[in-house]
Amino acid sequence: MPRYLGIDYGEKRIGLSWGDELGIAMPLPAAARTEKAERWFHIEAMVRERGIDTLVVGYPYNMDGSAGFKAREVDAFVERLKDRFSLPVHLVDERLTSSVAEARYRRSGTKVDRKSGRVDSHAAALILQDFLDRRHPPEG
Repeated sequence: MPRYLGIDYGEKRIGLSWGDELGIAMPLPAAARTEKAERWFHIEAMVRERGIDTLVVGYPYNMDGSAGFKAREVDAFVERLKDRFSLPVHLVDERLTSSVAEARYRRSGTKVDRKSGRVDSHAAALILQDFLDRRHPPEG
């Protein structure tokens, strides 16, 4: 049974989500600690606790489809993920996912607290859901 970890990389906060063969992405607590090492330990704990076997990372394309300067940061992050976990990593276009996640919070009347990492994890769930939908399109 495949288990996926969706990741919305940020320099200060890393949004996380998970999904399995049911095809539904669910937000997890973000890796939002101040120290970089603590964020990595948090990701490692999620990988271990959830039995993750595949990583899905949002890739920051520009609106014109090119890869910008932020993509280089994500490339370095992805290399570290591969070295640390030895798991397959899939990249998914993350354009506008954080904006969509934030808008959904606002529409629901929930206060948007960027520092909590909730918006980042919601964005990670959107990224993972896009990946899952492409792998297993809904029937109907």
